[in-house]
Amino acid sequence: MENSKTKVITGQVRFSYANVWEPKSIDGGEEKYSVSLIIPKSDKKTIAEIKAAIEEAKQEGKAKLGGRIPANLKLPLRDGDVDRPEDEAYRNSYFVNANSKRKPQVVDKNVKAILDQSEFYSGCYGKASITFYAFNQNGNKGIACGLGNLLKSADGEPLSGDSTAEDDFASYADEDFLS
Repeated sequence: MENSKTKVITGQVRFSYANVWEPKSIDGGEEKYSVSLIIPKSDKKTIAEIKAAIEEAKQEGKAKLGGRIPANLKLPLRDGDVDRPEDEAYRNSYFVNANSKRKPQVVDKNVKAILDQSEFYSGCYGKASITFYAFNQNGNKGIACGLGNLLKSADGEPLSGDSTAEDDFASYADEDFLS
C-alpha cells in the first residue's frame, strides 16, 4: 500500500499542459501521462499538505539520495510568480508537474468516467491525487510528483492558445460569400 503521508488530494486546481489521454515523450524520454497543477496561493491547506508530503518523501528517500538530503535537491513545488512570470495563468499560484506511466482515471464531479476527451483540457478546474517520491537519476536528485487520478469540477478558459472556429470566423458569419 502506498504511504498516505506522501499522497495528497488537492483542493481546486487549474489543469495546464494536460496530457492525460495519450502518453507523450518529453525530451526523448520515456512516454508518460502528465499535467501541470496550478494551485492558488490562497489555498493554504493544499500547499501545506504538499510541503508536508515533500518532507516525508525526503525522509523516505534518504537511502536513494545517498543517505542524506543534498542541499541542491530538486523540488516539485514551484512558484508561478518566479518561474513563469510571463504566464497569466500561473500568477499568484504555485504549481507542480505531475506525471505517471499509468494512465490516470479522469472523472467528473459525480466520479463518473469522462470518456469525451474534449471534456478535460488545459484550463479546466478540478482536484488531483498526487504522490511525492525521491529520485536519483543521472546525477539528478530530487523529489518528483507522481500523477494519480483527476476529477474535473468546472470548465475554464482553455489554456491551449488555440482558438475555436467560432472565435476565428464569427465576424464572417453574416457575410454573403456569393456577392
